[in-house]
Amino acid sequence: MSGRSVEVLGIFAHLDAFTRAIRSVRTSGYRDITAFSPVPRHEVEEALQAGRSPVRFFTLGGGLLGCITGFVLTITTSLHYPLITGGKPIVSIPPFLVIVFELTILFGALGTILGMLLNIQLPRLRLEPGYDPCFSIDRFGLLLRCAQEHAEAVEKILRSAGAEEVRREEDFPD
Repeated sequence: MSGRSVEVLGIFAHLDAFTRAIRSVRTSGYRDITAFSPVPRHEVEEALQAGRSPVRFFTLGGGLLGCITGFVLTITTSLHYPLITGGKPIVSIPPFLVIVFELTILFGALGTILGMLLNIQLPRLRLEPGYDPCFSIDRFGLLLRCAQEHAEAVEKILRSAGAEEVRREEDFPD
């Protein structure tokens, strides 16, 4: 047993064969899977059994940060530049809620964008190894990382699921 990991790529022409292959490799115990698709499809997400997105925590964090920033900004501004209007208190929360609301929404949206970019790993300076331009046109690709001694079994699973072509890491175009 060498312990070295290799990448095996299966190319599929049809969505049903592609999702069948994903389910087959997942039931066989392989978890390091990358799926390439010309269009987003719910069937692929269901087959991959992707968990809930962590982007929502970035949104929550951004929203909380915006809320705190809104209160700090308005209260410290009022204390540094006191302007008594009609005998009202200098720090009056109700008028500050407009600013707090706006900053909560702004920071929440920025947190969402940041979380999305971090989770989809953008910007990518180079393409995934094994990526084929046909995945952007009309083909589906399934890239698996497995131990070298399991590569034959993975190839067999992909072929039995209906792969048009199966490649190993050394056969990938540069």
